[in-house]
Amino acid sequence: MKLRKIKNTIITGAMMTVMLSSQSCDSYLDVVPDNVSTIEHAFKLRNEAEKYLFTLYSYLPKDGSVNNIGMLAGDEIWIPYQTSIYSDAFEIARGNQSVSNTYRSSWSNMYQAIRHCNIFLENVNDLTKVRDITEVERRRWIGEAEFLKAYYHFLLLQMYGPIPLIKTNLDIDATKEEVAVPRNSVDECVDYIVELLDASADKLPLLITDRTLELGRLTRPIAKAVKAKVLITAASPLYNGNPDYADYQNKDGEALFNSTFEISKWEIAATAAKEAVLLAEEAGHMLFKMPATPFSLSDTTILQLDLRQAVCERWNPEHLWANPNSTTTDLQLQAMAPLHLDHNHNNARKILSPPLKIARQFYTRNGVPINEDKTLSFTDDTQLRTAIRQERFYIEEGFQTARLHFDREPRFYSSLAFDGSTWYKYDSPGNSDVNTFIVRSKRTDYGGSTHAFHFNVTGYFIKKLVDWNQSMSASGASYRSYPWPQIRLADLYLLYTEAVNEAYGPDHADAFTYINKVRERAGLKGVEESWTNYSTNASKFSSKEGFREIIRQERLIELAFEGHRFWDIRRWKKAAEYMNSAITGWNMQGENAISYYQINTLYQQRFITPRDYFWPLSENAVIQNKNLVQSPGW
Repeated sequence: MKLRKIKNTIITGAMMTVMLSSQSCDSYLDVVPDNVSTIEHAFKLRNEAEKYLFTLYSYLPKDGSVNNIGMLAGDEIWIPYQTSIYSDAFEIARGNQSVSNTYRSSWSNMYQAIRHCNIFLENVNDLTKVRDITEVERRRWIGEAEFLKAYYHFLLLQMYGPIPLIKTNLDIDATKEEVAVPRNSVDECVDYIVELLDASADKLPLLITDRTLELGRLTRPIAKAVKAKVLITAASPLYNGNPDYADYQNKDGEALFNSTFEISKWEIAATAAKEAVLLAEEAGHMLFKMPATPFSLSDTTILQLDLRQAVCERWNPEHLWANPNSTTTDLQLQAMAPLHLDHNHNNARKILSPPLKIARQFYTRNGVPINEDKTLSFTDDTQLRTAIRQERFYIEEGFQTARLHFDREPRFYSSLAFDGSTWYKYDSPGNSDVNTFIVRSKRTDYGGSTHAFHFNVTGYFIKKLVDWNQSMSASGASYRSYPWPQIRLADLYLLYTEAVNEAYGPDHADAFTYINKVRERAGLKGVEESWTNYSTNASKFSSKEGFREIIRQERLIELAFEGHRFWDIRRWKKAAEYMNSAITGWNMQGENAISYYQINTLYQQRFITPRDYFWPLSENAVIQNKNLVQSPGW
């Protein structure tokens, strides 16, 4: 939606945005849809008011792109530095965040969005305005605005910790003292966000009935799922009883974190997550399974498509919330690898490169970690092995590659591609997976890192993010874009499992129910059976601590490359553990198996705790608003 500036005379709350941001007043004129010159006119008729509503949606982050903070600001995906794409999120991964360069800062943009939500709610709640809409429609619109207002506050909470809550816009003639608002405590922030989400859920529809015009708009299951995520975030170690922030206070001495752990937060979160799960299933959401195709495919390939298309299939029933404002053509372009000598590297840039530690993260074929499997050995990453016929749907028969690439779970092969691996898609030769595309990524190969700008740096490619309908030839490439899935049902299932374990332990009736649903779809046995039969720590799942490790690894695997890991390892207070290690990959300059399968160190990450858990405020923000305290450590 195109936006444009309008007159200073209709600024409502602009002073608030100025004091919360580091920008000048001129940068924060209210923006409303085209053909609307004033706020008064925006809420006279339904048509213009609906445009304003869609303006609220337009502030949703474009997470289906390399600008997704969760993708490139952590340790899950590495890219060549200063190459054909630039993401300021990657500056965070490289440790370049500072008070003078607050990369990927959403502070001012989110508060601008919140201000528009407040304007919308003030006007649409006024029954003398927008008189040509029905009561049902008015109620739904209010629910959508309440949800978005809550969600924008939540995004800020994840990034900055305690934040100022902007419940209503201040008058244009508010004094400087009134505008200089301090941070609210974490508990106050969470309570207000949940209050808004509860209010919105009561007004939103169970499901979208007009699938032609309204797909992507908010529903009750979305509101309940986000509520569960907010409460689970608040119950997690970073926020719940974290002693690192015991002295984090406003200038008046108000504590911003509760340093006492409260198990009740997990209990409340578990209740909310179960409610969200049941409501999602009532609305028809289910784990995705690939519909029948006209092609002759093995069960192995069909399972890979189940797992890949759970992300990439448009509007599939697993997507609780898909965001049509964020589509994925460029993301797929940056992930795709050339699969033939005729494929142009400009059309398959292969830049998004998972490090070696992410490849190690996936389970063995027995559904347990590679360092726990008592039947399989993964002691030497550089050991080589040759693929046999029964492995041909994963790795080309007769191809020599790293031992790490054998005997892995289906999600390893559906999520990642590597030298010698198969990559089945719609335009594969012969419409079959028997002689399908094979990745070749040594330096002299057609997928090798020889392009001046578009090259892979680790030897791993993200197959998971590329829709199987992608086609490529010597004349060009076609990518079928899909709305980015903000929340999948698998995500919600694993959130509920986590909350149940933290609140009640693995003896709860639902402890294994939903994690095992996710594992079954992935072609694995349940947790109890897998660990009992194959793990060196056979009883690991029977304790809260052991089951916690299992749940966390399951999330990291199932939701890999979807932007969740970055936030999960923070709320678990594990970022210092994960992000103070080297980013490594294969030697992409190698021209044969011996030279290629050598481990190459790309970067030594550095995460300073507790400083790096939250974004710094810009220097100007804390100068302009004397009541804003800086984030700890900055």
